[in-house]
Amino acid sequence: MSDLAPHLLILLAAAGFLAGFVDSIAGGGGLITVPAMLIAGIPPLQTLGTNKVQSVFGAASATFAYARKGHVDLRRQLPMALMAVMGGALGAALATIVPGDVLRTIMPVLLVAIALYFALKPNLNDIDKHRRITPLAFGLTLVPAIGFYDGVFGPGTGSFLMLAFVSLAGFGMLKATAHTKLLNFGSNVGALVVFISFGAILWKIGLIMGACQFLGAQLGSRLAMRTGARLIKPLLVTVCIAFTIKLLADPLNPIRLWLEI
Repeated sequence: MSDLAPHLLILLAAAGFLAGFVDSIAGGGGLITVPAMLIAGIPPLQTLGTNKVQSVFGAASATFAYARKGHVDLRRQLPMALMAVMGGALGAALATIVPGDVLRTIMPVLLVAIALYFALKPNLNDIDKHRRITPLAFGLTLVPAIGFYDGVFGPGTGSFLMLAFVSLAGFGMLKATAHTKLLNFGSNVGALVVFISFGAILWKIGLIMGACQFLGAQLGSRLAMRTGARLIKPLLVTVCIAFTIKLLADPLNPIRLWLEI
């Protein structure tokens, strides 16, 4: 399966670059890479595993770009990142016991709510606000929970982390984006270890897409640092709406089936 036709490899490489660019700013890179791999004929399990390979490249690229400019302290945030690793690993290991229909049903509702929050809430900028939860409580509860979700399902993780950082931790948009990429990197690493143990990785495809995603994330994170909330906020809303439409377009989505009754 790793010996794809050259034009399919080019398609996947382009998808990786675009996903890295979008994901480094607002999350949602999986919206691009997962459908691209499925279209290329890669089986679902290998798609999920290989997607984690290239996602690690993109998240690492964006994380280090933000860290170089002082938007996230890697050493200080290491314990929180390790909690994300643990959550991602547990989620991937226990994915088989989580009903997929439950996730498909609640995801559109949650994403619409997140889109409305960021679209309608005034004074969302790059300035830190009042913190509603202590860093310890945040790291012990929300971080592993969202990391667990990333391991189980994945798409939308960046949006959930952004919402948590902005609404509860009081972070400005740019700071929230930087910390989101660090935790996303952690949960991706945790899930990747599990997928490797199951042999669900197509390494050639994952590394090619990963290299392209690394470059896309470099471009996207630098653009985000220059423009801040003026770019992050509308792109985040767009990603949430796009993913909601994609979920509802699935013929097997329970909400769509209910509406058609």
